[in-house]
Amino acid sequence: MRVIVLGAGLLGVTSAYYLQQQGHEVTVIDRQATPGAETSFANGGQISVSHAEPWANPSAPLKVLQWLGQEDAPLLFRLRADMRQWLWGLSFLRNCTPERTRHNIRQIVSLGTYSRSALQQLRRDTGIQYDQRTQGILHFYTDPKEFDGALGPAEQMRQLGCERQVISADEAVRIEPALRHIRPQLAGATYTAEDESGDANLFVRELAKLCKQAGVRFQMGAHITALRTAGGEIDHVELTNAEGRFERMRGDAYVLAMGSFSPLLAQPLGIRLPIYPAKGYSVTLPVKDARLAHQVSLTDDEYKLVFSRYTSAQGDRLRIAGTAELNGYDRNLNQVRCEAIVRRVEQLFPGAGDTTRAEFWTGLRPATPSNVPLIGRTQLPNLFLNTGHGTLGWTHSCGSGKALADIVSGRVPEVDFAFTGMPQTPQPRLLPAV
Repeated sequence: MRVIVLGAGLLGVTSAYYLQQQGHEVTVIDRQATPGAETSFANGGQISVSHAEPWANPSAPLKVLQWLGQEDAPLLFRLRADMRQWLWGLSFLRNCTPERTRHNIRQIVSLGTYSRSALQQLRRDTGIQYDQRTQGILHFYTDPKEFDGALGPAEQMRQLGCERQVISADEAVRIEPALRHIRPQLAGATYTAEDESGDANLFVRELAKLCKQAGVRFQMGAHITALRTAGGEIDHVELTNAEGRFERMRGDAYVLAMGSFSPLLAQPLGIRLPIYPAKGYSVTLPVKDARLAHQVSLTDDEYKLVFSRYTSAQGDRLRIAGTAELNGYDRNLNQVRCEAIVRRVEQLFPGAGDTTRAEFWTGLRPATPSNVPLIGRTQLPNLFLNTGHGTLGWTHSCGSGKALADIVSGRVPEVDFAFTGMPQTPQPRLLPAV
């Protein structure tokens, strides 16, 4: 089949790769000049199956109330006269029950484990390199209440096959000596040896090269303006190409992988996707003192930050990313939030990174209220979804792309996950039309 993939980020490019592997003729369209130039550009770098507890959990409502109006809060709802935001928020609250949290963790772990294996197989098959590290991910806690609250979800993850082991503060320092500076403050930690890290943007660009070599066509600099229907299915894509000319493109199937912009393209078709942009921040620092910098990828759950390290021809760099701000499609850097991240880094690892050369970035992560992404069919038979991955786009990208290619090809995916439009699995709720 001729398949048109809308979006050249992590989810779009991995979809294209696996679709081509299954024999389809694939075209990828994106408004940017290069693949991975938006939300996939400077994320936290973690392949973190262990980061499966959703933002919506029983402790979230009280925390959100405490954080309201706090500019440097880990999760900030900046309330707007925006019906989509309010509906998303109500659905978020509905997902904060213990039962829904357990269900969502099951979905996230299942997809994450499958996706991590798919990435490892892809690496073996292609030899792709992206500053990857396979030293696991260590979650550390400086607040005893946060640590106690992590024990239940960690146990559920272990039951689901994600070996997130609870360890002592001393063991955490043994695994990552850079934590010795805060040893007196450590309440405990968990460690998942199978998790990984790597530069997501480099991965996307390298995988796009492999796709091109295999015959995938990339039409970059093209602004998609509409999907048009005829006879109850998608008939063509309308776009303005890089030269500014109007074009129509036709295929047999279409994959919507445009992240936070997916709902805007789907809404005129009568498809309401429960996705809202969650603006995330990252800071990239050159390593100043290698002896003080972390080697293992870390997660600071209390501050909702992740830490990775990249060592390549570009230099030795620290990447710190996280937090979420729900403020529509605003992409302006909030200096207060940027400074809060740098301040936390200096508290934890003073002198490790060169803060005078900090590079700040923000991107719009496509968040569903449950943190469970939307992958699969829509009510239009030739339109498919691979979107809504929130903070776990890098973790879930290969598994999502592989499963989506199976669905487009008429196969049942190998992973047990609630794909949309699949009668044999539960379907996630879509927001009602407003």
